Amino acid sequence: MRRFLIDNRRWLATGLLLTFGSSFGQTWFISLFAGEIRAEYGLTDGQWGALYTLATLSSAVLLLSRGSLADTVPFSRLVPLVAGMFAVAALAMAFGSSIWALGIAVFLLRFCGQGMFSHVAATAMGRWFVATRGKAVAIKGLGYPMGEMVLPFLVVMLISGIGWRATWGVTAAVIGLLILPVLMLLLAQDRVPSGQTEAVGSTGLGGRHWRRGEVLRHWLFPALIPLMLTPGFIGTVVFFHQVHIAEIKGWSLAQMAPAYPVFATVTVVTSLIAGWAADRFGADKFLPVVLVPMGLSMFLIGPAETPAHWMLTLAVLALTQGMVGTLWGAFLPMVYGTNHLGAVRSMVIALMVFSTAIWPGITGALIDWGIPFPDQGIAMGLWCLLLAAAMGLVLRRLTAERRSPPVPIP
Repeated sequence: MRRFLIDNRRWLATGLLLTFGSSFGQTWFISLFAGEIRAEYGLTDGQWGALYTLATLSSAVLLLSRGSLADTVPFSRLVPLVAGMFAVAALAMAFGSSIWALGIAVFLLRFCGQGMFSHVAATAMGRWFVATRGKAVAIKGLGYPMGEMVLPFLVVMLISGIGWRATWGVTAAVIGLLILPVLMLLLAQDRVPSGQTEAVGSTGLGGRHWRRGEVLRHWLFPALIPLMLTPGFIGTVVFFHQVHIAEIKGWSLAQMAPAYPVFATVTVVTSLIAGWAADRFGADKFLPVVLVPMGLSMFLIGPAETPAHWMLTLAVLALTQGMVGTLWGAFLPMVYGTNHLGAVRSMVIALMVFSTAIWPGITGALIDWGIPFPDQGIAMGLWCLLLAAAMGLVLRRLTAERRSPPVPIP
């Protein structure tokens, strides 16, 4: 591992910085400002959730149409453009004064952060690494818990010290003056996997590279859509409604904040173990187990009586979050190849963004109608466990197909 880190430090650092930088467009980060935003613009939980849903859905549509740029535009040109848009979005949050400006700012934050930064990071790891793809994906994924570990404390302190708008101004400066220049430096040199050419790449099922249309016509992708949607929507709404949870439990955000380093630590450890396991046993083995911890965590929210119980809930949830990034980062190139990975991944990311878009609005409306989020969590937990069982059947069929002669795709 030490030699792997040293030899690939430039490209691993690129993926790590992209995922860390995506924090500023993730739901858990934006939701830290939810109370101030609702008060500033006079929004209810349902109205704020609806605006967030519309902005995120729009970002998913744009990502679906522009995600293939990761296949055709060099990362050294694509990433700086996206990072510049990202910084502008943060500035719009700092200086916007209307609902329209808020909606556009959230749209750009979601497209650049959760969308393109995450998409490019995963696509790069899938293309740059083959035999060690699981480890590379796991290390890239450490940027997510790093952000979750470091930023909530800083943001809460900044909001209380300089105000929420000024905090977004600081965020814009970090993106534009720190993250952007470092990414440009790292991406000045591209990487081709040892022993391969970029044109050949690493093949998937049937010994070939799958195009987007072929992926959609094959049985596997539709079967995986529920699994693609679920971790994103549940993980999103848990953090999106953290202010609501704090209010009904009688906790403060400061009391809940220590749970986030625990969440991040468990995610890191799980991600590293998952990366090793993906290289050793295959990423497809995660399909039946990845949602089990998330389902159990949903059952813990309702009975939670203290911030310590909240910490336990997030620790269990983190087991799924640690596995899911490695699952898709290693599974998609293994099954579909790498030459069209950007186009394929853009569909997956768009679905994930879609799931994070629609459910804050739905769960926010349910809260407005008198159904608190902890009660909603019971249904989410049952869904996770049922879907885990269904994924066992998917794995069985996929294993049989990988052992059989390839069948042409119509």
